[in-house]
Amino acid sequence: MKTLHAIAVTLLIIGAINWGLIGFFQFDLVSAIFGGQTAVLSRIIYGLVGISAIYYLTTLFSGVGEPVQDSDHLQTGFQTEFSEEHGIEEEIDDK
Repeated sequence: MKTLHAIAVTLLIIGAINWGLIGFFQFDLVSAIFGGQTAVLSRIIYGLVGISAIYYLTTLFSGVGEPVQDSDHLQTGFQTEFSEEHGIEEEIDDK
């Protein structure tokens, strides 16, 4: 599942760079590389970027805000993809 997530993020970055170039410089990098907006390869890339966006939206909030389970005791915190937050009860127990 992590591989699929990494592929989706990579395609989203490609799409974001392409849209940035279109917005700032009126230059479509994907169509320039693959032979125009109506070329088959360009349309495949555009489609994959769109599918990646839909996939990423469905997985964006999965797991965020769910209680974190510890083998010793139940923590009253929440786990995000960046860090682990603990509740007040755990901080009092540790002191």
